[in-house]
Amino acid sequence: MPSVSDHALADSVREGALPLTGSARDYDTLLALVGDAHFVLLGEASHGTHEFYRERALITQRLIAECGFDAVAVEADWPDAWRVNRFVRATSDDASATDALDGFRRFPTWMWRNTDVVDFVDWLREWNDARPAGRSATGFYGLDLYSLHTSIAAVLDYLDHHDPAAAHRARERYGCFDRYGEDSQAYGMMAGLHASHTCEEEVIAQLVEMQRRTVDAGHRHDAAADDAFFALQNARLVKNAERYYRTMYLSSVSSWNLRDEHMMETLEELVAHLTRQQGRMPRVVIWAHNSHLGDARATEMGRRRRELNLGQLVRQRHGRDALLVGFTTHTGTVTAASDWDAPAECKLVKPARADSYEGLFHATGLPRFLLPLADERDDHTAALRTSRLERAIGVIYRPDTERASHYFDAHLSEQFDAVLHFDVTRAVEPLERSAEWHAGEAPETYPSGM
Repeated sequence: MPSVSDHALADSVREGALPLTGSARDYDTLLALVGDAHFVLLGEASHGTHEFYRERALITQRLIAECGFDAVAVEADWPDAWRVNRFVRATSDDASATDALDGFRRFPTWMWRNTDVVDFVDWLREWNDARPAGRSATGFYGLDLYSLHTSIAAVLDYLDHHDPAAAHRARERYGCFDRYGEDSQAYGMMAGLHASHTCEEEVIAQLVEMQRRTVDAGHRHDAAADDAFFALQNARLVKNAERYYRTMYLSSVSSWNLRDEHMMETLEELVAHLTRQQGRMPRVVIWAHNSHLGDARATEMGRRRRELNLGQLVRQRHGRDALLVGFTTHTGTVTAASDWDAPAECKLVKPARADSYEGLFHATGLPRFLLPLADERDDHTAALRTSRLERAIGVIYRPDTERASHYFDAHLSEQFDAVLHFDVTRAVEPLERSAEWHAGEAPETYPSGM
């Protein structure tokens, strides 16, 4: 049974919570918290929950339409997201949002190829097409670094069209990876264990050459400058991905840190590019998992394992110019796999532990709410600074080992500036619904049984 202190804490949270009713004004308070901030980081407690995607999109739409946000930067591969960026800015041949998302074919495909993302991409294209006079189109960009070979192909394609001699040099350098085919992990294992020559010198040399050739293009305000920036970022991604794969077999902490440092570097390069284009600092919405966007220093990963993350880096660089928002749920269904590269399934989410933040939020009896945490004068903000379990579901969900696999200690008020809680949630719907996904669907009466 919950302790008396837990009951008191639930009462405190209930008093500070702002219920979400489905009204168009639900997020007025959140937008007031944003104020003049240039960075709003919107998380998710899983990569497969409909409510997280839908509500994050609704908040983002208001940030773009009412607050003038210029870019959406997401936990996705740079070249695949750039294809979406071209579609929403009406510079591609893709006929629909579904077509524009076709580049997302690497596991987990449902993370971006789902119905909620299609709806948002459609909205963003329509917004850009009809945007107010004087407003730049809002872009869609990827921050992640898993697209080593796709990014190599993008660099070569750009150089083939602009400088065949430079393309020849790039092919020679990137040919270092040829012996491993498309298997980036095989390269990482062999190079990381010193069983094979690394490609470090080659990818650095290629990045340096790309940097030199794009200096002039970066100061133009046209499509050529965008193309040059796209190619340069791919070269930077290849350099960072080479190091990431080489490190992942030596230290999970180091590879995690390299990945989030790459996301921060990409964000800063994007901000610099848009500043040159627009003549002012852009405002950016960032979408990623809570584990990337909540300040790592407030979690056991940061305090015990010395992991850092994007949220921490943004806070350290931009301070109060950034707002960090987490998302949580108690129970429902989620789209996730049982193993890496396994099919997507619609899985039941176990009710949250009573000693977790999710269990505490469930104890409030509120089905959906916003909980501001930025004001230290609020009783619940101080109370939630103590350590408690928090749940994280990635692309893999293993209910049988949930405590070990999906819970960690955190200090919520130090981790986020606000939290959105949805007590019962449902799985995001993949565009390609496999037999395994349909087989795992919960009955329509879940979780009440009525």
